[in-house]
Amino acid sequence: MHRNKFLTIEGNIGAGKTSLARMIADEFNFQLILEEFAENTFLQQFYESPEKFAFPLEMSFMAARYKQLKTFFNKNTLPFPIVSDYMFQKTLLFAKSNLKNNEYGLFEQFFQMLNVGLPLPQLIVYLQKEIPSLQKNIKKRGRDYEQNMKDDYLLKINNAYGRFMKRAQKSSNILIINTEGLDFVRKRSDFQKILETIEKAGFRF
Repeated sequence: MHRNKFLTIEGNIGAGKTSLARMIADEFNFQLILEEFAENTFLQQFYESPEKFAFPLEMSFMAARYKQLKTFFNKNTLPFPIVSDYMFQKTLLFAKSNLKNNEYGLFEQFFQMLNVGLPLPQLIVYLQKEIPSLQKNIKKRGRDYEQNMKDDYLLKINNAYGRFMKRAQKSSNILIINTEGLDFVRKRSDFQKILETIEKAGFRF
């Protein structure tokens, strides 16, 4: 019987978070929480003019993530198995990378007010990928607003995740999986390898 199973898949843009979360949900009949970003009107504007639209973009993402998680957990009470393709803390991670210092100070105040009472995942799985592989996946999925994404931006987010994971490992259960050379979407054996690695970290499907 599944009890208090809450698994979060994380990673940079194009790392395969959503694909892996969907596959796990299908394989083990987990409840699925997917980030709702397609209707964010600031996203394309941000990629065209980052300095101008960074603050409204990050605020809108934070509000949307909080609303989605709060609504989900108000309707559904643990224990039952859940897999998500994001953690609420990524809100702060991206904001730190994209905002000016004074903007980030204000943003963090709002984040700390909201980051109370949301259930924490039992395990965070971070999919580690190199920049060329991320770019390949981004090109493959073909979202217009992502097609001109710079390597420098992806590297900045990679580094931000790296710092976060290093700090958070002291207080959270985090598993880092290097997925270079793995194609878990098309190769069942690669998907199985990831599942086995997660189970070795103490998470039982």
